[in-house]
Amino acid sequence: MPIAALIPLVFLALLHHHAAAQQRAIIFPDTPDYMTLVCDLHMHTVFSDGNVWPTIRVEEAMRDGIDCIAVTEHLEYQPHESDIPHPDRNRAYEVATDRAENSDLIVLNGSEITRDLPPGHSNAIFVKDANALLQDDPVVVFREARSQGAFVFWNHPNWTSQSSDGVAVLTDMHRMLIEEDLLHGIEVANEDTYSDEALEIALEHNLAIIGTSDIHGLIDWQFDVPGGGHRPVTLIFADERSREGLSAALEARRTVAWFRETLVGRESDLMPLLEASIRVSTARYGSSTSVLAVELENTSSSPFLLRNLSSYTFHGHSDVITLPPLSSTTVHVKTIDHLESVELSFEVLNAVTAPGTHPDLKLHVDPIGE
Repeated sequence: MPIAALIPLVFLALLHHHAAAQQRAIIFPDTPDYMTLVCDLHMHTVFSDGNVWPTIRVEEAMRDGIDCIAVTEHLEYQPHESDIPHPDRNRAYEVATDRAENSDLIVLNGSEITRDLPPGHSNAIFVKDANALLQDDPVVVFREARSQGAFVFWNHPNWTSQSSDGVAVLTDMHRMLIEEDLLHGIEVANEDTYSDEALEIALEHNLAIIGTSDIHGLIDWQFDVPGGGHRPVTLIFADERSREGLSAALEARRTVAWFRETLVGRESDLMPLLEASIRVSTARYGSSTSVLAVELENTSSSPFLLRNLSSYTFHGHSDVITLPPLSSTTVHVKTIDHLESVELSFEVLNAVTAPGTHPDLKLHVDPIGE
């Protein structure tokens, strides 16, 4: 084949590669009141029981368009210490911070408090000195973390290694930690598991709803990113893109977890995100029909599965519609007559505000002229 004929093929291949790289980034729109920051607050490197150097965690986060990561090495569990001795528990954070220095990525210092139940494993983030958390009494550790201004959340409370039935149960120690303002969040999604019981605990006890990768190996391998998968993340709704903004938003419990293309959060946080993510671009009647063509734009990285709750039926869909991520979908609505305004109502099936509860989304449509 002549070289000239190869040029268009090479160009198309480069465009495809660029599009794939663009789609890899996790994108969610800002809400009217807050910036939406994509965060992964639980990860490991060779400085505890992970399999990579801290720089890899930073580079993975940059590829995924992450705004903030927390390096959370196990305090007490150090299986690589004979090969990588490091008396300073802040070292992984320092290495990651150096790599992220000339980027927009925010790196937080964190530690995983690694104990048997109760209290189980917990992450303290925004810590100033992880070495000070090396204490015998776990309650003393939580108090030290809080004295440093840390935000602390309960890790994988449904972990079958500590709870054989996979059910998260709040213990008396956890109740005490919550009452003393020493425990502030709970993972409803961790790596490849999800817990309705953890969500219920979060709602009942005003804990932040957290989703994390808890990555030990490679993000691409664990979550099949090249095949269209994604790491679990926490979406944090902050006043500003800074450590201070993130800390204030977490303290206010303004979070939504994204896990396996499902959004999980309080209705007060989830609805503004859904309304910013799903928009009516255009709506128009054809010249000889009363079927209204409504173009719905999805501005997020998550697909949406919508079940029709309105009084209208559709001309090209059943009562369930899928909106692919970062794209537009046209829905043909049978309004019978030409109407000046139409309200569409959907149940968002891959959004959860409480166990077994999905939010309703209303879209106001103003058709434009023919």
